[in-house]
Amino acid sequence: QVQLVESGGGLVQPGGSLRLSCAASGSIFSIYAMGWYRQAPGKQRELVAVITSGGSTNYADSVKGRFTISRDNAENTVYLQMNSLKPEDTAVYYCNADGVVTTTSLRGYWGQGTQVTVSS
Repeated sequence: QVQLVESGGGLVQPGGSLRLSCAASGSIFSIYAMGWYRQAPGKQRELVAVITSGGSTNYADSVKGRFTISRDNAENTVYLQMNSLKPEDTAVYYCNADGVVTTTSLRGYWGQGTQVTVSS
């Protein structure tokens, strides 16, 4: 059984910073891509950033230059450093692991979500 555990959300003022972490646990051989998605009230879930095991990254246009995704392959952990936060970044942030290889399956997983609120 694979689990994704997120941490680091919270309340921050506009212009502030937060760092999200997501650790995957279980009998994992490898993970192709790990990323972050977010869902604001009344909106669809959207990609924020993703990173492959080789280090290739992709960002939503709205966060380019402000957010940085990184990954520790040995620890199956992904991070999202969020700087210059804006009120429109307020959302529940979900961790995703895609192409997770275990002894019994190849599939993707989602974390439970962590709330990020940007407000003065």
